[in-house]
Amino acid sequence: MADESKPSEVITCLKDQGCPLNRLCEGMAYYDSPHIVRTRSATPLTPEMTKILPYVSDKTISRHLGSYGKSMDLGHARNFFNNATRTVYSRYSPHDWSLANTMHFSTSEKERSFAERLRADAWRAVKETDARTRNRQTDVTKKLGERLFDISFWKGELTNEINALSIESDNLKEYRRMLEKALGDSANPLHIAEECLIQREKRQGIDLVNDEVEKALIKEVEVIKRCQARMKKNLDKAFVQLKMNRAAQHALEIDAKDKTHAQNLDDRMQQLRNSSAGIGFVPGIENVDNTITMPESWARYTQENIARSQKERADSERLRGLIDTCLRQCANEMWNNFNAVNNAFNTRIRETIDTRNKLQAHLQKTMQEIFDMERNVSLLRKSIQDKEYPMKVAQTRLDERTRRINVELCNDLVMKSLQHEVSEIRDSVRILRERLKSSELALARLMKTKAALEHDISVKENSLRIDSSVCMGMRKGFPMDPKVGPIFQMPIC
Repeated sequence: MADESKPSEVITCLKDQGCPLNRLCEGMAYYDSPHIVRTRSATPLTPEMTKILPYVSDKTISRHLGSYGKSMDLGHARNFFNNATRTVYSRYSPHDWSLANTMHFSTSEKERSFAERLRADAWRAVKETDARTRNRQTDVTKKLGERLFDISFWKGELTNEINALSIESDNLKEYRRMLEKALGDSANPLHIAEECLIQREKRQGIDLVNDEVEKALIKEVEVIKRCQARMKKNLDKAFVQLKMNRAAQHALEIDAKDKTHAQNLDDRMQQLRNSSAGIGFVPGIENVDNTITMPESWARYTQENIARSQKERADSERLRGLIDTCLRQCANEMWNNFNAVNNAFNTRIRETIDTRNKLQAHLQKTMQEIFDMERNVSLLRKSIQDKEYPMKVAQTRLDERTRRINVELCNDLVMKSLQHEVSEIRDSVRILRERLKSSELALARLMKTKAALEHDISVKENSLRIDSSVCMGMRKGFPMDPKVGPIFQMPIC
C-alpha cells in the first residue's frame, strides 16, 4: 500500500485574463472532449517519506484516547483541549518537519515545471491548431474558387450552347415555315393542272387525243404530288427535330439553372469569413453526405448535355440543308414541268390553229365546188328538159308518117333519120341522166364534206377555246401567293 502513487489534484486554469489556457478553455464550449484531463500525480511520495511517517494499523478511536477512552462513550466525549499533551506527547520530530517541507518544495517545483511544460505544449498546440485551421480554411476557400471557376466555365459553355441551339431552332422554324408555305403554294399549281385535265375532257370528237399536252399535264400532276410528298416528309422531320432541339435545350437550361444556383451558393460560401453574420454550429453536419455525383461524373454530365445539343444542332443544320435542297429541287422540277406544259400548250394551239385554217380553206373550196356542182346539176336538168321538145318533134314526125298509105309507106332516108334521131335523143337523155345522178351524188358528198369540215372546224374552235382561253388563261403566270412566295421566288440553280 505504501508503494502506490496517489492521484493528484485536477489542474485548473487560472482566472487571469492573460493566461493562454484561460482563452483556450473559453473556446472549448462546443467540443465534447477537453484538451486538459484529470491525470495521476507526476510526483508520488518517495520511499524515504513513507518510512518516516508513522503508520497506524489500529484505527479504533478509543484506543488513541488513553485511559479515558476505555470508559468514555464515543458519542459523549468531553469537549476540551489540553495544550500540555502536545508538549509531553509530540507526534512529529523536527526532522520530520524539515523533511516534509523539503518534500513540499520539491513537489511544488516539479508541479510548476510540469505546469510550465504543459502550458508551453498547450501554447504550441494553440498555435499549431490555429495555423492548421487557417491553412485549412484558406485551402477550402481556394478550392471553392477553383470550383467556382469550373462552374463558371461550364456555365459559359452551356450558355453558349443554349444560344447556339436557340438560334438553330429559330432558323429551323423559319425553314419549316418556308416549307409549309411552299407546300401550301403547291396546291394551286396542282389544282390548275388537274383543272386543265378536266377542261380538256370537254374536247370533242377527234380532238380527244392523248397528245403531248395531255402527257405533260399528267406528268406535271405526278411531279407536284411527288414534290408535295417530299415536302411533307421533310416537314415531319422538321417537327421531330424541333422536338429534339427543345428537349436538348431544356436539358441545357436545367443544367445551367442548377449551375447558377450552385455558383451563387459557392460564391456566397467563398465570401464567408469568421466575422461574417449568419454562421453557426450545425451538429453532425460533417456526417451528412447527400452527394450523388463525383467530379468526373459531374463534368461528364455537362459534357454529355453539350454533346447531345451539338449533335442535335448538327442534325438540324443537315435537315435545313435537306429542306433547302428539297425546295430548290421541287422549284426546278415544278418550273420545268410548268414551262414544258406551257410549251406543249403553245405548240398544240399553233397546230390546232393551222389545222383550223386549213380546214377553213378546204371549206371555202368545198363551198365553191358545191356552188359549181349545183350549177352543173341545174345545167344537166335544164339540158335534159331541153331534150323533151326535140324528142316530141321526132316522135311526132314518126307517128305522123305512119299514117301514109299504100306504097308511100316507104322506109326512106327520112324514116331512118328520124329513127336515128329518136335513138340519139334517148341516148343523150340517158347520158345526161347518168351525169345528173353522178353530179347529185357528188353534190351530196360535197355537202357531207362541208358539214364534216364545219363540224371539225367547230371542234377545233372548241379545242382552241379550251387550250388558249381556259387553260392558258389559268397558266399565264405560275400560281403562287405573291405576298409570301417563299419557294418560287428563290433563285433557280
